[in-house]
Amino acid sequence: MNAMLLLYSSRNGHTQHIIQKVAQCLGEQGIDCDVADLHCLANPEWQQYQQVIVGASIRYGNFHPLLWRFVRQHSQALNQRKTAFFCVSLVARKASKCTLEGNPYLRKFLKHSPWQPTLCKAFAGALRYPHYRWFERRIIQLIMALTGGETDVTQEIVYTEWQHVDNFARQCAEKLCLSGS
Repeated sequence: MNAMLLLYSSRNGHTQHIIQKVAQCLGEQGIDCDVADLHCLANPEWQQYQQVIVGASIRYGNFHPLLWRFVRQHSQALNQRKTAFFCVSLVARKASKCTLEGNPYLRKFLKHSPWQPTLCKAFAGALRYPHYRWFERRIIQLIMALTGGETDVTQEIVYTEWQHVDNFARQCAEKLCLSGS
């Protein structure tokens, strides 16, 4: 049985935590997973994988440039497989922003990406003020103030709904692994 490839693009580690939770849930369903940092993986051995999940964080409204480079470079291989994509952002802390229809980052990604995943989802991220540099902390605090979020810079809040992550992993198992080719 081939393993599923799970890739992540993370800036502060929370997207990595989410992809590891997805891998754990898939493993509980008997699916072997190889997890890798997309920023460190130049050329995946595509022949080993028929299913791929990619998770990426949003920072100041943008994905990491290395994610875009990876997607452009490997779009043909990705489009030949059953794939899923999720993004992680603080915007998704609002229930209406967790869906493809409600999340501007997912819609923008699909509009500009040469890769079109089978499944897409948005997850709320983590707000970890104490870990940010001074300027970054102030910018995020301003954004949170404008959007009705937490502004106390001593706080660390994980907005991720872990049950949603489990549900996404089950959807991936069903649609990427169990459905017909």
